[in-house]
Amino acid sequence: MSAIALPQSAQPAISPLTPADLLAMPDAKGFELVDGKLVERHASVESSRVASRINRLLGNEAERTGHATVYANDLGYQCFPHRPNQIRKPDVSLIRKDRYNWASEADSGYMPIAADLAVEVISPNDLYYEVAAKVAEYLEAGFGAVWIVDPRLKTVRVESADGASVLFRENDEITGGSFLPGFRCRVAEFFRT
Repeated sequence: MSAIALPQSAQPAISPLTPADLLAMPDAKGFELVDGKLVERHASVESSRVASRINRLLGNEAERTGHATVYANDLGYQCFPHRPNQIRKPDVSLIRKDRYNWASEADSGYMPIAADLAVEVISPNDLYYEVAAKVAEYLEAGFGAVWIVDPRLKTVRVESADGASVLFRENDEITGGSFLPGFRCRVAEFFRT
């Protein structure tokens, strides 16, 4: 006996999830919302280790200078003007302190402004087109720069809001640019064990 397929119009409509729905989920840390659909974030042991190291390196400099705040991968960004049901969670992000004052803003659970820097660390399960779409979303929303970190190739591709794209290899020096001027290290430091 075969199943009877309902016509498209007779199938029940699934309402898109909202940022409030995601916030209310007890196990939502590893998920993002993409146009109201729950999407699992890919991670591996290596990508998690590298993201943690980058977070620590940037965080040390941000704390030393007091110029910025560095956030881990559990912070969701709700700053996509034409996509109200969009929540993205970079592996690492950084916002200059002169751009945002937590004391004067109500904490909605999500960051309402674009970061100066978003870092995406590639894991083996990431698909190229998904990462490219996420980077494009960040830049369109006003993120200053995105670092796409590839642990397998030991490279960092920096995509900037002005359209520039630069590839840094293991022995190249990467800097914090205007968002964290004192930060500089060799790309190899991101992958050190």
